[in-house]
Amino acid sequence: MLIAKDAKIFIAGHKGMVGSAIVRALEAAGYSQLIFAARATLDLTRQAEVHDFLQKHRPDYVIVAAARVGGIHANNTYPADFLVENLMMECNLIQGAFDAGCRDLLFLGSSCIYPKLAEQPLREDSLLSGYLEPTNEAYAIAKIAGIKLCESFNRQHGTDYRSLMPTNLYGPGDNFHPDNSHVIPALMRRIHEAKLSCDEEVTIWGSGTPMREFLHVDDLASACVHIMNQDTASLARVTQPMMSHINVGTGVDVTIRELAESLTNVIGYQGKLVFDSTKPDGTPRKLLDVSKLRSLGWQADYDLRTGLESTYSWFLENEQHLRR
Repeated sequence: MLIAKDAKIFIAGHKGMVGSAIVRALEAAGYSQLIFAARATLDLTRQAEVHDFLQKHRPDYVIVAAARVGGIHANNTYPADFLVENLMMECNLIQGAFDAGCRDLLFLGSSCIYPKLAEQPLREDSLLSGYLEPTNEAYAIAKIAGIKLCESFNRQHGTDYRSLMPTNLYGPGDNFHPDNSHVIPALMRRIHEAKLSCDEEVTIWGSGTPMREFLHVDDLASACVHIMNQDTASLARVTQPMMSHINVGTGVDVTIRELAESLTNVIGYQGKLVFDSTKPDGTPRKLLDVSKLRSLGWQADYDLRTGLESTYSWFLENEQHLRR
């Protein structure tokens, strides 16, 4: 199914790292009728507001890129907020899209949906096959609910609601908060500040041994446009009946120690890295099986070093604004 260039596409969460990257990708691909709504205009946790907005604009396609996100500290500290807000937003948007007559939708989840000890690399069919990682269980449950909501609408109403499950994301527009950000922006800011302060060492949470896969956000945006334009028959050949989600990643992972060492090279920090093993490591390994997406003709462009360099350049250009 090719999405017409003049189709009305609503991007929920267009100001966030993921949403803004999707906007860039859609504009570059020639889509001309993109619909946005700032948080001050539309509160996605309020059902009536979302319903009225979608009824008014009647989009042809809805992309659910809005979410409350954060790193291991934020997920572990505010589980109720992560569960409630994400459930509210996705339910309001998916139900609201259907009520407005929108038959095509793309929901963005997260690789944390998979069980903590699932076989690596993580295949789509490992969903719900075991226990989740406790530190981000609430967020994962919300995202699993979104996947199942898409699948349920497809099953009951014959819609074409699709889901992409990206691995750990980073890139321009990321959250660089010292406590509530994901691992790459958190380490990038900490190591950058250590360089400026001439600190002799930087302390990093955990043992440094867990392995993680990282995907540049512009690669995710590219995958979104690619999947949007796949016909139903092509998707059916690589997914299980009524299963809406497909993994998005690079197929390559590194240890947290290797990531930190790469960041010191990119930033130019000469000090020592100290790993605090009293802090939680999270899931031991989280590598996605991306064979289904590759069979559909897509793969990532950015390698980790290139992606870190471009992200650090963006950080330096926006550092003053990020500190406000």
